[in-house]
Amino acid sequence: MATRYAALLRGINVGGGKKVPMAELRTLMESLGHEDVRTYLQSGQAAFTTYHGDEESLAADLSGAVAGRFGFDVDVIVRDHAYLRSVADACPFPVAGLEPKQLHVTYFSAPVTEDRFAEIDRETYLPEDFRLGDRCLYLYVPDGLGRSKLAEHLSKPRLNKGVVATSRNWNTVRKLVEMTAG
Repeated sequence: MATRYAALLRGINVGGGKKVPMAELRTLMESLGHEDVRTYLQSGQAAFTTYHGDEESLAADLSGAVAGRFGFDVDVIVRDHAYLRSVADACPFPVAGLEPKQLHVTYFSAPVTEDRFAEIDRETYLPEDFRLGDRCLYLYVPDGLGRSKLAEHLSKPRLNKGVVATSRNWNTVRKLVEMTAG
């Protein structure tokens, strides 16, 4: 049976490094046997249909193919439509009342617990806030990500040790749900 997935590539086409043209990414993914490959923006997300593999093996295969084709390592997270839809539906912040730039989701390659973030004094960062979900973190930043002290703190390597983490704004979260639907 075919399954529709999204691949989230971490850190490509940002700041002039790790250039991956989306047309080449689509061709590369098709060479791996994936069908109906579509990319979104230039920042590393693609939707595709496949008849084989699971999230972890699909991510590893794509990561290896990118390294072979472009000559650098890229972390990849692959998630199916049901998961992406559940993340969007479970958002603990009032989505309807926020601008998309105020809300972000960080997807993790594995589950994380509150213990990982115990050192953070949330009161210090208010009104910015975060909540954990299923292998994700929801981040509310009323003044946008670029000005967020909380986002800066959350991106510290020690907080993300042992997992791949990649963030997307709310517009992209919604677009991924749409791209992986039926």
